[in-house]
Amino acid sequence: MTGSEADGDPDQVYQPRRDEPPRSTINKITWAQVGRVAEPGRYMFKFGWLTITAEDLAVWKLYPNAAFTLLTRATAADGKDEFRLGTFELRDTLSLSEK
Repeated sequence: MTGSEADGDPDQVYQPRRDEPPRSTINKITWAQVGRVAEPGRYMFKFGWLTITAEDLAVWKLYPNAAFTLLTRATAADGKDEFRLGTFELRDTLSLSEK
């Protein structure tokens, strides 16, 4: 069970429990980081499954540098976490790590 499942709200940003081993926490994600996907769907990334909606893509098409908050949904049958995109912030430019 992840920290977000413990408090009963599946849409909270992932917070590791104290007894979990440390792992990479991703708080924001850009269109470039997901390979500029062109279709809504469920995609596997190194951090888990990510569901991208048509509305998410519409934002990225208007604002290609927008960074979405990554929200935990659940853990999939394969043991990988599932995520969706939450609120976004507009950015003027991308950092080198996001290109």
